[in-house]
Amino acid sequence: MKVQSIVLGLAALASGHTIFQKVSVNGADQGQLKGVRAPDSDYPIQNVNDAAFACNKDIKHTDSTVITVPAGAQVGAWWGHVIGGAQTTNDPDNPIAKSHKGPIMVYLAKVDNAATAQPNGLKWFKVAEDGLSNGQWAVDKMIANNGWHYFTMPTCVAPGDYLMRVEIIALHGAQMQGQAQFYMECAQVRITGSGTNSGSNFVSFPGAYSANDPGVLVNIYDNTGNPYMGGKAYTIPGPRALTC
Repeated sequence: MKVQSIVLGLAALASGHTIFQKVSVNGADQGQLKGVRAPDSDYPIQNVNDAAFACNKDIKHTDSTVITVPAGAQVGAWWGHVIGGAQTTNDPDNPIAKSHKGPIMVYLAKVDNAATAQPNGLKWFKVAEDGLSNGQWAVDKMIANNGWHYFTMPTCVAPGDYLMRVEIIALHGAQMQGQAQFYMECAQVRITGSGTNSGSNFVSFPGAYSANDPGVLVNIYDNTGNPYMGGKAYTIPGPRALTC
C-alpha cells in the first residue's frame, strides 16, 4: 500500500496552504497583522536551506507593533488560508487543508528591537512544540480551534525583545525528500516578568533541519492510507523545547 500513500500525498500537494497572521495573549486578540510579519503568498518553503527559512520571504505586511507577552502567558497564533482567513465563502481549506497533517513549533530569538530586527543570523531556541499525540496532529487541533494554535510561554524566559517564529510542517507528501511543506512567519514580541533564562539548544535558520531528518522525510500513512503514523511515534524536528 506504499504506492497508495504516495498517491494520497501527491493528490494533496495542490491543496490549501496557510499564513500565520495574528497573536493572542491570555485570550486577548492583538489584532490582524499587528506585530506579525507576513507575505501575501500562502505558499510554503520546501528547501530547508532556503535563505528565507527564518521568517519567510516576500514579506508585505509589517508594522512597528511589539506585542507584550508576560512569561507564563497563554499565547495564541492564528492561521488563515489567505490574508484575512477564508479565500471563499465556506472555504474548505481554511485555515489549512485537512490533509496537511503535521507538527507546530514555536521559537524565539533575542533581539535589541523586535520592530526593526532582521531575521537572518539570529540564534533561535524552541519554546513550544506539538506533534502527534493521542491520535491527533497539532494541525488537527489548530483546525478544530478555528485557526488558533495555543501554547504557554515558559515562565523562565528572560525579559526583553524577541522575534517569535511559529512554524507548521505539513507532512502529506513528506515520504519523498523535498516534499515536506514548511509554513512560518515571525511576530514581534516583548517578554516581561522575572525570568532569567535567555535560551539553550540554539539553532540557526536555515541550518536547524536537514532534508532527511526523521521528522522531515517521513511516511505518515499506514497501510490503509490513514495519516497517523500507523501507531509509530513521530519525531519532531529541531532541538528540545526549553523547560523551566
